Amino acid sequence: MSDFTLYLITDRHQAGGRALAEVVRLALEGGVTAVQLREKDLSGAELYRVAVELRRITSDFGARFLINDRTDLALAVDADGVHIGVNNMPVATVRRVLGQGKIIGYSAHAIDEALCAQADGADFVTFGPVYSTPSKLAFGAPCGVRRLAEAATALTIPVIALGGINQANISETLAAPVRGVAVISAVLAAADSRSAASFLLKKIEEHAQHC
Repeated sequence: MSDFTLYLITDRHQAGGRALAEVVRLALEGGVTAVQLREKDLSGAELYRVAVELRRITSDFGARFLINDRTDLALAVDADGVHIGVNNMPVATVRRVLGQGKIIGYSAHAIDEALCAQADGADFVTFGPVYSTPSKLAFGAPCGVRRLAEAATALTIPVIALGGINQANISETLAAPVRGVAVISAVLAAADSRSAASFLLKKIEEHAQHC
């Protein structure tokens, strides 16, 4: 599932005052392969407007576009799918709503949870937090690369590493047999988001060549 090699999750508050669409475009120019719209504090109308814009931009780059939580919004803007977690509708229910042509990603924080998502029909899981990160404090202590590797080995669907991944630790992260990495601040908060994405993708590609 190479579509999620470098998976950008949005948080406009980390964009340094720049427009989210502008930073996402720069990230895509740098090699981001998929984008998840995750702006939980926006109203439905505001989120729809952002979703329409990001759907257009990701389509320009041939990148996947998923929306966090909102199955209805994903259908409304013809996103490629949704990304859900334990507090959302069950995976099987989301699948019935979306149909077989859409992608369902699942945010897992334990191996048994990831296995359940796989059994219920998720297409991939993000697993973490691998490292400490403000966006995942509610989910407890970081799992580390060892637990990430255990999850990636236990599942047959792709596992995407998530949580605190940056330029300094991406090589360590890739020691686990993951199919990609998901990032937020490593790209959105970077002064040069295009170069930040390009650096991460280069590290991923270099690692793949030696495996």
